[in-house]
Amino acid sequence: MPSNSIDSLLHESRQFPPSAEFAADSIAKPELYAEAAADRVGFWADQARELLHWHKPFTQTLDWSEAPFAKWFADGKINVAYNCLDRHVAAGNGDRVAFHWEGENGDTATYTYSELTTAVKKAANVLIDLGVEQGDRVAIYLPVIPEALIAMLAVVRIGAVHSVVFGGFSSESLRSRIDDAAAKLVITADGGWRKGKVFPLKGAVDGALANGTSTVENVLVVKRGENDIEWTDGRDTWWHDRMDAASAEHEAEGFDAESPLFILYTSGTTGKPKGILHTSGGYLTHVAFTHKNVFDLHPETDVYWCSADVGWITGHSYVVYGPLANGATQVLYEGTPDTPHAGRWWEIIQKYRVTIFYTAPTAIRSFMKIGRQVPNEFDLSSLRVLGSVGEPINPEAWIWYRDVIGGGKTPIVDTWWQTETGGIMISALPGITSLKPGSAQVPIPGVKIDILGEDGTRVDPPNGGLLVVSEPWPGMLRGIWGDPERFVETYWSKFSSGNTWKYFAGDGAHVDTDGDIVLLGRVDDVMNVSGHRLSTQEIESALVSNHIVAEAAVVGAADEATGQAVVAFVIIKSNQKDANTADEAVALLKKHVSEQIGAIARPRQIFIVAELPKTRSGKIMRRLLQDVAEGREIGDTTTLADTSVMQIISDKLR
Repeated sequence: MPSNSIDSLLHESRQFPPSAEFAADSIAKPELYAEAAADRVGFWADQARELLHWHKPFTQTLDWSEAPFAKWFADGKINVAYNCLDRHVAAGNGDRVAFHWEGENGDTATYTYSELTTAVKKAANVLIDLGVEQGDRVAIYLPVIPEALIAMLAVVRIGAVHSVVFGGFSSESLRSRIDDAAAKLVITADGGWRKGKVFPLKGAVDGALANGTSTVENVLVVKRGENDIEWTDGRDTWWHDRMDAASAEHEAEGFDAESPLFILYTSGTTGKPKGILHTSGGYLTHVAFTHKNVFDLHPETDVYWCSADVGWITGHSYVVYGPLANGATQVLYEGTPDTPHAGRWWEIIQKYRVTIFYTAPTAIRSFMKIGRQVPNEFDLSSLRVLGSVGEPINPEAWIWYRDVIGGGKTPIVDTWWQTETGGIMISALPGITSLKPGSAQVPIPGVKIDILGEDGTRVDPPNGGLLVVSEPWPGMLRGIWGDPERFVETYWSKFSSGNTWKYFAGDGAHVDTDGDIVLLGRVDDVMNVSGHRLSTQEIESALVSNHIVAEAAVVGAADEATGQAVVAFVIIKSNQKDANTADEAVALLKKHVSEQIGAIARPRQIFIVAELPKTRSGKIMRRLLQDVAEGREIGDTTTLADTSVMQIISDKLR
């Protein structure tokens, strides 16, 4: 971790205060921080009452008596879908556009809040007709199409629990998530558009359910790709047929604020994905507050676009629940930023006059590679707030984003948070904070962040350490689905003692001389590839499952485009060494990882080696492999059982 001696390397002197005009019209006011500091729990109670509709008002804000299992607003009743839909219609905003959708192939659709409410009511009735009840789990495996949002909102409207699986994941990854959640229904599509062609989805569902032991009773299929699919009578049913026959009348009832809302699986260092559980009242309070204040949302005039897929937490919190709870008008886009041309995103911003844009540093760096001439072809003058999410953004990319996309004046909010935190935890507020390139800067009001040394003592500026959340917050995960012991061990064991519980995020952070927080990335064996968290253990397991592999080690290596890239070191079984050339083995294993986990986990490089660097206890020294993968001088090898191994590996790769 950084120390005083290298603070100058991380300290950013450039600062960009908000303009007087922006500050005067800002949604967030400076007194938010004082109010939250004076009474943090009371502050969140005020936000919950102000931002949301409660079917039954709560009287108790936080119950921390069974820490680290929190209960927020537990005696209140709420319906998340009602908060995102019906109440806006009832308030006279039914004609406001909820979202403009753009398909990659040129298809478009626009839903007003009234139209979206009707569609979700019908979908809720479809789910009820298929036997889905409160508490049942529904797996959703869809591209970014209107039906994805409609399905999510319909599930939570009836008190069921969704588990959205990113459409790029493989059949095997889908199967493990369906089985872990014991899903009763799967909602999928025949296919979706990506990079100019239809990629199939229904086949992965068929593969996931092939062994016949699944808890899934029905598969609901959206017709999107018009591609050929297999059909299982009695199980598979068309979405449009069911929707056409469904009633448009459905009254939303209130559910306990702590009733499960969704499970979202994220990679863990043990290889088995963790089913992160979020509940209703606290989560919705957190995402509504942060969406409104971090992005300075004026719902009557803003057009908001977050480029995330709904299969990730950013899509849950800042495509679906935060924006819709706040009555925002937003843009959804199905495809990739470079299809059918390199300016596709800027074309969409120009078309819909987008005012707030939220994307990942990976995307920003890819646009930097192409050059400013592409965005300069489009009118981006409508933009007034830019956001960054998924991984730390380097100052050069921040400045490029502001200058080229933001016209040299648009504030950028660099946000830090996780699947587990539910919503944004550290971010500037654009009308208050003097912005600093490459720094997430300050905890949001009502969130308590500390940077600790390995011994648990607080680190003072300018130093680095481990990022922890020191007090419970409304959007916090409520557990790992079906595994409370893993929840405590994974997130709360490192710095907790007695009645003091501290959430360890797994990230390193630096506090600069101004007291601003600079995120340094993961400190465990989870990689961050294009903002997606992938477990080294999970990829290693996939590699070793191939019949030619004896052993594998995976590291995340710095990558200019994706932040980190997957690099694998593989030992081939001796009886397989003559079966393939090295190039053939590498191609085979890259394909195998894609099939087992998904294309996002496909290694950038696979190196065939004779041995792996191990300590005397048998632990693989991945940091040394990372040195090789990133072209650095190899670090200390004295703890290795065979110190010559790294020299052999580096000589071979050189």
